[in-house]
Formats: sequence, C-alpha cells, structure tokens
Amino acid sequence: MKNRRSFLGGLLSAGVAGGMAGRLAEQQQNPVAPPPEKRQPTDAAPETPPMPGAEKRMLEENQKEIKKKVEKLYELATELKDEVEKTDSSKVLNLSLVHKAEEIEKLAHDIKNRSKG
Repeated sequence: MKNRRSFLGGLLSAGVAGGMAGRLAEQQQNPVAPPPEKRQPTDAAPETPPMPGAEKRMLEENQKEIKKKVEKLYELATELKDEVEKTDSSKVLNLSLVHKAEEIEKLAHDIKNRSKG
C-alpha cells in the first residue's frame, strides 16, 4: 500500500512539473507584446469642425428618426399586449409573441443609442 502511494505521489509530482514546464516554454515562445503607442500625425491637416448648420440638420434628422421609432415601438407594444391578452401562455408558447418581443427590444435599444447621440 505504501509503494502505491509513493508511486502515485511521484507520478502526480511529475505531471505537475511537466505541466508547469510546458507553460513556461509556451510563455517564452509567445511573449505578450506591449500595446502600440498612439501618435497624432503631425503632417496631416487638422480636421475642420462641422458647420453649425450641418450639425443642426443632423440633430433634427436624428430627432425625426427617434420620433418615428418611438411611434413604431408604441404600435408594436400595443400589438404585443393584444396578442398576450388573446393567448393563454400557460398552455401554449406563441412564437410570434417571442419574435415581437425581440423586435421591440431591438427597437428600444436603437432608440436608446440614438438618444445618447
């Protein structure tokens, strides 16, 4: 019994040592490169700021898109509510409910991102 324990202990030690040696060799072969430094190009022309009129127009278009998407979100939410009221979801899982909920989620996410700018 003592010989078995010694043998298994030696085998375990050899396995651990072999695994550590393999990791060390791998780390030496694939060193982690430092991130590249970001430099500003000195010979490039500085960016011209957008014209105030263009920026205002862009914000107005963004606002119109948000309003359209909110209307669509309201419409989808109302449809989902009506479908939920018609369906007994404890007995049947309606796949159209799941798809409509996913569409609502995507639309709400898009509205959130547009609102942030």
